[in-house]
Amino acid sequence: MTRKRLWITRRLSDATLERAARDYDVVINHEDTPGTADELIAASADFDAIIPCHSEHFSADVVAQFSDRLRIVANHSVGVDHCDLPALKTRGIAVTNTPDVLSDATAELAMLLMLGAARHAVAGDRIVRTGAWDSWSPAFMVGKQVTGARLGIIGMGRVGRAFAAKARGFDMEIHYYNRTELPADQAQGATYHGSVESLLSVADFLSLHCPATPETTNLMNSERFSLLPQGAVMVNTARGALVDETALLETLTRKHLAAAGLDCFQVEPGGNPAFSEHDNIFMLPHIGSATRSTRDAMGFRALDNVDAFFAGKTPGDLL
Repeated sequence: MTRKRLWITRRLSDATLERAARDYDVVINHEDTPGTADELIAASADFDAIIPCHSEHFSADVVAQFSDRLRIVANHSVGVDHCDLPALKTRGIAVTNTPDVLSDATAELAMLLMLGAARHAVAGDRIVRTGAWDSWSPAFMVGKQVTGARLGIIGMGRVGRAFAAKARGFDMEIHYYNRTELPADQAQGATYHGSVESLLSVADFLSLHCPATPETTNLMNSERFSLLPQGAVMVNTARGALVDETALLETLTRKHLAAAGLDCFQVEPGGNPAFSEHDNIFMLPHIGSATRSTRDAMGFRALDNVDAFFAGKTPGDLL
């Protein structure tokens, strides 16, 4: 039987690529650059399946030009804001993602960002690394204590709940906003707020874990930043579109917000050059899921979905 043709748009983990080569006629983008619109359109005529990352954009205009050969887009990501789902559905193309397997890795990174932002990690590293550390006093680099503080979480899905579980190890008081209130076994004692505004008013620390949608674009704007308690810290490991970056800079400059920890930005790759002037912004280059075990698990999950689809079954992560 002729094997299905599979295009993998970025260089995934070695274990993923080995498994893919075993089961499919696979082409891998070893240059590891994002697939362009023209490449996606061409691939739709040459491949039965594509495993893309969030760096490839399946817009309605691109999807309208697809060949009928392409049957499934099995994303190597949880977020699918890079995919026009209605357009893909109209073309009869199945779309899947990789939930669950990256929750702990992303929650770990959110904890790193929260601690680093609260305790002057950027400035502290710089002065030691550059040899500028030449004095000490009780007032030197005093930060914000995490233990016992109130943590507000926007989006209590898998990652939000994993982060809450880790924050409980610091005896944090968990508050959350979600589209729906969680059942007690998932909330684990966290306090539900029926509006973002209500949550912000109590959040000494704020962590964003919701998807990027038209409704959540610039979720954190000037008005909402002003609702946070004086000296709050914000963390974003979800999507850059959630934060109005101009408003974030303004809020930090007037010292209403003490610090921010960011793993995602409105422009990626690259980030916001203006952030580099602020030592109270602790930044990482969108590496929330970047552990070896998690990247293997994400690749296998994407392949599981492709396997199920071509076996005539419903993929477990069909959207």
